[in-house]
Amino acid sequence: MPEFEALFNAFVTVLVTIDPPGLAPLFLALTPGMSRSQRAQVSLRASLIAFGVLALFAIAGAAILKVFGITLPAFRVAGGLLLFFIAFEMIFERRQDRKEKSADVAITRDMIHHVAAFPLAIPLIAGPGAISAIVLLSGSMPGAGGSIALTIIIALSILITYAVLILAERVDRFLGQTGRSILTRLLGVILAALAVQFVADGVRALIRAG
Repeated sequence: MPEFEALFNAFVTVLVTIDPPGLAPLFLALTPGMSRSQRAQVSLRASLIAFGVLALFAIAGAAILKVFGITLPAFRVAGGLLLFFIAFEMIFERRQDRKEKSADVAITRDMIHHVAAFPLAIPLIAGPGAISAIVLLSGSMPGAGGSIALTIIIALSILITYAVLILAERVDRFLGQTGRSILTRLLGVILAALAVQFVADGVRALIRAG
C-alpha cells in the first residue's frame, strides 16, 4: 500500500484536475429549467459515468500504455506537460472559458437529455487532464494495493464532485465570481507544482533508462 504522502498527493492531483468548484456554474448552465430532482438524477448519472471512465484507466492504465508501446517515464513527461498546461489555463482563467464553450456546444445541439454523459461526465469531469493524471498515478502506485488505493481516491473525488453538483446553486452563490477566481488560481498553482514533479521524475527515469 502506498505511503500517506503519496496517497494525499494523488488525491490532490485528481481533485484539482476535476475542479469541482469550477463545475458548479457550468452544471447550472447545462441544466436550465430542470427541477431539483432532475438535476439530482443528472448529477448522479454523470458522476457514475465519470467514475467508470477514470476507474478503468486506474486499473488498466499501464496495459493501455503497453498496447501503444509507450513507456511510463515518457508518459510522465507528456502527462506532466499536459497538466502544467491545464494549470496555466487555471491560473490565467482560460480553462473555464474553454469549458463554457463545450457547454454551449452541447446546448446548441439540443443534447440536454444526454447532458449527463456529454459534456458533463466527459469531458468536463473525466477530461484529458484527469485521465492523464490517473494514468500517471497508476504507474507510480503499482500492484493490487495501488490500484485499490487509486480507485478509492477516484471514488472520494467523484463523491465530492457529486456533492458540489447537488449543491451547485449554493456553491455558486457562496463563492461568487471573486471566490471562484481566487480558488481556481490557487488550485492551478498547486497543480503546476505537481506537474513539474511529474516531468522531473519522468526525465530522471528516461536518463537512467538511456
